Amino acid sequence: MKILTINPGSTSTKIAVFEDEKNIFQKNLQHDADDLKQFAKITEQFEFRKEAILSLLKENNFDVQSFNAIVGRGGLMRPLASGTYLVNEAMKKDLSDCEYGEHASNLGALIADDIARQIPNCPAFIADPVVVDELQDVARIAGHPLFKRVSAFHALNQKAIAKAHAKKLGKPYESLNLIVAHLGGGISVGAHCQGKVIDVSNAIDGEGPFSPERSGTLPALQVAKLCFSGEYTFDQVKKILTGKGGMVAHLGTNQFQKIEGELIPSGDKQVDLVHQAMSYNIAKHIGAMATVLRGKVDAIILTGGIAWNPLMVERITEKISFLAPVAVYPGEDEMGALANNGLAVLRGETQTLTY
Repeated sequence: MKILTINPGSTSTKIAVFEDEKNIFQKNLQHDADDLKQFAKITEQFEFRKEAILSLLKENNFDVQSFNAIVGRGGLMRPLASGTYLVNEAMKKDLSDCEYGEHASNLGALIADDIARQIPNCPAFIADPVVVDELQDVARIAGHPLFKRVSAFHALNQKAIAKAHAKKLGKPYESLNLIVAHLGGGISVGAHCQGKVIDVSNAIDGEGPFSPERSGTLPALQVAKLCFSGEYTFDQVKKILTGKGGMVAHLGTNQFQKIEGELIPSGDKQVDLVHQAMSYNIAKHIGAMATVLRGKVDAIILTGGIAWNPLMVERITEKISFLAPVAVYPGEDEMGALANNGLAVLRGETQTLTY
């Protein structure tokens, strides 16, 4: 089976080609900021990104007609159960209208479907979008009825890594209690209880630990005061929370190789303190998820790009290892996760869900 996977980001589009489980081609298409400026909305980038993908495939001698399935990254939609979804008109409408939010990932299903329509008997799927919602009811209640806790997290990578670890242990994912911390540009910490993520920090809305680019949970009254100071617009506050928060705000960089490889070894005490604070916050939220699982934790998993950095992993691990064994899966294989979900449908190992 030959599968094309598509993962649009804010300034890039990742694509990969798989033959069964084997990744035979992968490329991260970087989009020039000046090219993207001409589009008022992300959905207006549809043709631009689609043509870039098709051109790249042609340049590398891939026959589009040879694909058995196209799998796109799921975007912002209504809350969904975990699984693989066939792209349909209702999904495309919500993504095109940005009914639940505007994000580059909304283009994943739209482009996948458009390319698949050119190929006989070629379905378009998405799998485990960021809006996967398996929260237990008690986790939805916030401290005031005007507010509601929402599930929005790195579902694709968290689920894929949790299942990979279960397979390594020789046990069904559905039989385990796991805490998974996705450590990337954003950070989400999830409590996986026998196959369902019953609580998770909302990395999009600003919950949880601060990260390289996001502020995480902040003192609420201080945020309210800042919002009514008259010094910031809504868009500026949004950037403070997600995009220009966290390490970028404290240190002026989100590059962990520089932080751990240069700045901390040089003796910069402020950099070291902020680095320690980030590990402290991550560990604290992992500890909170241990209480969600009532202390019955089979493993704690650290994954995402930051997990490549040994000092951060060491500082987190020393604070949480008393809770459960710690497993580290550096990086993320979202392209492989997309392909494997599509392949499972093509092989009849799982059924598609309907949006």
